[in-house]
Amino acid sequence: MPSVLHDKDRVLTVIRNNEYGYVLRQASEELKADKEVVLAAVQQDGWVLQYAAEELQADKEVVLAAVQQKGTALYYAAEELQADKELVLVAVQQNGLALRHASEELKADKEVVLAAVEQDGLVLCDAAQELSADKEVVLAAVQNEGQLLRYAAEELQADKEIVLAAVKQHGEALVYAAEELQADKEIVLAAEQNN
Repeated sequence: MPSVLHDKDRVLTVIRNNEYGYVLRQASEELKADKEVVLAAVQQDGWVLQYAAEELQADKEVVLAAVQQKGTALYYAAEELQADKELVLVAVQQNGLALRHASEELKADKEVVLAAVEQDGLVLCDAAQELSADKEVVLAAVQNEGQLLRYAAEELQADKEIVLAAVKQHGEALVYAAEELQADKEIVLAAEQNN
């Protein structure tokens, strides 16, 4: 393949027949600004949004197609789209790690964070601090990854339901529980069974 591709039909054929969106990297600047070409490419590989023209990184339809395929492509979206709740919800449902690229406002939005931690509990660390004290959010996170109990607010580390869910997922999470729960028979038994 030549270093820069100018033929729209050829590029679209490669993308559609070979399911190879990465060819966008080698496309001419004109084709990187062509919505039809970029849409076809991001539907195959959301990460190629990085090669799209800036105006298409700000196009909601294009970015939505990219994050549906790869949620973390939100990283390459224009800032205003990183603050679009509908789009960010789609991204975090595809890959919870997309929360890292959402606006600060959406990192504090319970609905968005809950969707993200249900997909990947590890993103609790990327959520606004106040959500580490939200029982519903923390419960979803520790059910996904018990060790996240360490990031829960102190009062939730003393909540039997939260701690039990955490140790059922990962027994070693017991070390992050409040001292009184570390001696609770039911919790200790669950932790031992899940070590």
